[in-house]
Amino acid sequence: MRVVFAGTPEFAAAALAALLDAGVEVALVLSQPDRPAGRGLRTSASPVKALALARGLRVATPSTFSARGDAQAAAAAHALLRQAAPDVLVVAAYGLILPQSVLDIPRGLPDAGCGPITAINIHASLLPRWRGAAPVARAIEAGDRETGITIMQMDAGLDTGPMLLREALPIEPADTTATLTARLASLGGRLIVQALTEAAAGRLRATPQPVSGVTYARKLDKSEAWLDWREDAQTLARKVRAFDPFPVAAARSGNLQLRIWRAHATDGAGAPGTVLWASAQGLAIACGVGALVVTELQRPGGRRLPVREFLAGARIEAGRCFELPTR
Repeated sequence: MRVVFAGTPEFAAAALAALLDAGVEVALVLSQPDRPAGRGLRTSASPVKALALARGLRVATPSTFSARGDAQAAAAAHALLRQAAPDVLVVAAYGLILPQSVLDIPRGLPDAGCGPITAINIHASLLPRWRGAAPVARAIEAGDRETGITIMQMDAGLDTGPMLLREALPIEPADTTATLTARLASLGGRLIVQALTEAAAGRLRATPQPVSGVTYARKLDKSEAWLDWREDAQTLARKVRAFDPFPVAAARSGNLQLRIWRAHATDGAGAPGTVLWASAQGLAIACGVGALVVTELQRPGGRRLPVREFLAGARIEAGRCFELPTR
């Protein structure tokens, strides 16, 4: 079986590593072009590209597959994929839209009930819940108790294809997007190997996604980072976990700007945004209902610090008010 793999972040790199460790032939790896990253904004390869190069694989970083943008670049990308002559395309958090013309290039694996399997996606949710760009963060933000991995047969829609394999994973109370994504990545790697093995043997059966229960996980935006203290404390605590590692929950009081990494809800009452108490155990800030106790925070450009160390160098007292974002 010849596979072309398309992916970009660590989540996808875990799946690529699982395929390689299982002895799957990966003829070509596609990933997003190198981009500036980190505090120094140095141009660096994606985790998938870095792994592929380390394993001696052929790598390409096309900018588009859509003729609507750059027709010449799209034609070159299509030609590259055809030259690789894959049986199947495996996609995981790639970041580029793949038109039907791309999905039709692979020869395909045996029909599982919805036509030959030419392209498979590893999606980090229990579809049809949380289709879209940020399923892990949105599941935590919404207070879901479980999520999982869905291996789906791709079509031209946004995560709308029939399901081939599906396995649930509990969301732990302390999970952040970073920790939950890491666990889902491991599960995704195991399931994609299983899916390809069973598909090649004709043992997979596709299941159409239910019509009901569809939700969309819109892409995270930096503007969401600013906590609205009029919301209840439980909601804000979930946002703190959902926004780790990006965009990171934030708050502002005058010239003081904070990035909030760890926090939990507790009882408390006061005008939203008002500091109720500050101690080595936390910084309690009144919310619409209850209070948010911040236990790990950071100044922009500074180090992440437990609240005890942070308060040793910053004067924050009861009665101080954090700003309410404009609605």
